[in-house]
Amino acid sequence: MNVNDFDFELPEQLIAQTPLLDRTSSRLLVMDKETGVVAHRYFRDILDHLHAGDVLVLNDTRVLPARLMGVKEDTGANIELLLLKQIEDDVWETLVKPAKKVKVGTVVSFGEGLLRAECTAILDHGGRHFKMIYDGIFYEILDALGEMPLPPYIREKLDDQDRYQTVFAKERGSAAAPTAGLHFTEELLDEIRAKGVEIAFITLHVGLGTFRPVSVDSIEDHAMHAEFYRITQETADVINSAKQRGGRIISVGTTSTRTLESVANKFGGKLQEDSGWTDIFIFPGFEFKAVDGLITNFHLPKSTLVMLVSALSNRDNILNAYNEAIGEQYRFFSFGDAMFIEPEKKETFHDTSSNV
Repeated sequence: MNVNDFDFELPEQLIAQTPLLDRTSSRLLVMDKETGVVAHRYFRDILDHLHAGDVLVLNDTRVLPARLMGVKEDTGANIELLLLKQIEDDVWETLVKPAKKVKVGTVVSFGEGLLRAECTAILDHGGRHFKMIYDGIFYEILDALGEMPLPPYIREKLDDQDRYQTVFAKERGSAAAPTAGLHFTEELLDEIRAKGVEIAFITLHVGLGTFRPVSVDSIEDHAMHAEFYRITQETADVINSAKQRGGRIISVGTTSTRTLESVANKFGGKLQEDSGWTDIFIFPGFEFKAVDGLITNFHLPKSTLVMLVSALSNRDNILNAYNEAIGEQYRFFSFGDAMFIEPEKKETFHDTSSNV
């Protein structure tokens, strides 16, 4: 398959720059997974499309305010640091701008010395390892000094940093938000539980590799960056039980999908407690073992994320739905509207009342 098979024309004005005041007021394009037939709703209407016996799987990762603006201690030059992942103790893998000004031994100061960082290694891809030097609790200092690492296509300043966190964000570690989860409020989640839908959580810390463009012609030649995931036995049990009784597994976001399918592939279709790093690449032809339906945002042309959603339905259905969304002026990407790839409703053996 060629990467150009997943291309489409997206008017720049449809790229959402700011979040809506009410998380649930975004639009929702509902697409039948098999037929590709679409309907236009609002996100709060997701209640009408979830049924007792379903399991809704959410990613509880929490975005770090990982963009730091500082100065070189020796020259005073401005330096931007983006924390990607913790390597060990206080050593972090980072991206740095301008990279040419940062050599091994360079010390960058943030917040007038509240946090200092010394470059300890230069990586093959141009990134840097930095050792953090500070007094106190690192994450409290990061909360005070850092900014949310918004994607490059968002140029507006984010007034409320919590709007780039899901309401259920818990486990620190992401370089980007699992944006499909941004549409939910605590009230909506309570209403979903009240319908007899079970809610389960996984963790996948989103890395910037998720958004890395596909630079090869044949998508089979593309290599994904690995991201850390964790699934508890409690979540695994909820999903396995639902599958046994015929319930639908509805994944919220491509990150939840990649986690569930990574674990299901590892353990022969069943889920169990597990953690590790996944570089799974899902594109058409992939056989899903865990996920039946998907709630997701609208993604970049030619991206691995468009390929993933195409794998769950098919490429023609997805591109037709995207073209209709563009015609209807849906908002795209992180702060944009949502899409529900809806599987056929199943008759479960019994409803469930317990929730994770």
